[in-house]
Amino acid sequence: MSQLISTEPTPTQQKIVDALTDKWGESIQSVVVFRGELSITVELEKLYDILVNLRKEHKMVMLLDISSVDHLHDSPRFEVVYELATVNDRQHIRVKAAVTEGQSVPTAVTIWKTANWHEREIFDMMGIEFIDHPEMTRILMWEGYEHYPLRKDFPLAGIESEIPDADFSAHQAPLEGGPFVTTPGAASRVDAEPCAKGES
Repeated sequence: MSQLISTEPTPTQQKIVDALTDKWGESIQSVVVFRGELSITVELEKLYDILVNLRKEHKMVMLLDISSVDHLHDSPRFEVVYELATVNDRQHIRVKAAVTEGQSVPTAVTIWKTANWHEREIFDMMGIEFIDHPEMTRILMWEGYEHYPLRKDFPLAGIESEIPDADFSAHQAPLEGGPFVTTPGAASRVDAEPCAKGES
């Protein structure tokens, strides 16, 4: 059975841990409270069900972030990390799951729509795929790029790659001239900032 370590949990945190361990038992692999923050590590096979439970039963309606960690030379190599929060009582929980290289993770888009771009970024930067994602395509690098820049074995200097043919000058950039883009050639640095346009 999982044990809370590091610092004492709040009554609300303890209630969440008790409910999860009662329902999923050994699938809750570790529980840590450090500096007041609750982190639980769960089996990947139960991750989706646990996330659904946290949203429905514990009111974790906000998905703040999804990130990933590369534990190069460890097995499993990767870890996905979900930051969840309630709206009214400021509760926060971190949910982690280990992922082996080549293993896919169930999408959380059906639980929180905001998971969409977080998962695409993880796929793009780490190469972790999300099952049943509505658009599992790259979001920062171009399609056909063969590498994953946030993996620890990716060289700091980068890898020289061919960029697909693209005309960068024929069309206006998508945000050019918009309220959130600095204005080149403005009289001062202050005037160039988006806040000077009164729209940010």
